[in-house]
Amino acid sequence: MGKYSIDEFIKQTVQDEKGNDFFELETPRILEVNLQDKVWAKMGSMISYNGKIKFEREGILEHGLGRMFKKAFTGEGSALMKAQGNGQLYLADNGKKITILELNNEEITVNGNDLLAFEQGIDWDIRIMKKVAGMVSGGLFNVTLKGLGLVAITSHYEPLTLLVRPGIPVMTDPHATVAWSGHLQPDFRTDVSLKTFFGRGSGESFQMEFSGEGFVIVQSVEEGNAGGGSSS
Repeated sequence: MGKYSIDEFIKQTVQDEKGNDFFELETPRILEVNLQDKVWAKMGSMISYNGKIKFEREGILEHGLGRMFKKAFTGEGSALMKAQGNGQLYLADNGKKITILELNNEEITVNGNDLLAFEQGIDWDIRIMKKVAGMVSGGLFNVTLKGLGLVAITSHYEPLTLLVRPGIPVMTDPHATVAWSGHLQPDFRTDVSLKTFFGRGSGESFQMEFSGEGFVIVQSVEEGNAGGGSSS
């Protein structure tokens, strides 16, 4: 059997049917969910499944009136779907790299566009960046998740984690910022001198500033400039 035969291709790319963990990386860009009850996932992220799984769009009042108003403000970018049943579910988001994080009574805030899926037992809420609502095209919203369970986030190419230490703040481009430890409260700085340098000449003259102690995850491609192409 040649190394480029169809049989060899199938051998190299076939799904791993021995998976037992709730979340598993079938490939760096495809998440396998071994579903036995329910999972929340980004709307439109399902690429395949087997078994008996029912998909429902998030109900308008499913998470309370307060979140409904927030979702109306932030738009469809935060739309979730509920997958319920038994089987194997495969999720992906435009070829972005997937990272699985296990929360152990910890809190993390994720850019709404970079949240792929999370376990049903995790408590979550939408946060709106009011200070930049008029400065960022389409607004800027984040999802704060806390409790016990697994969260899957996505990034364009390999993510980089920056440590925030007392007295040494970290500045990031809002569109390149994927997530940060939940107790950090980002502020926004405007610097006209950076207008043609920060944000790849897009005219953005502000950046997120993280102070205190924790971490920030960034990606190498700005979310707003990524387009529809796949990442390698």
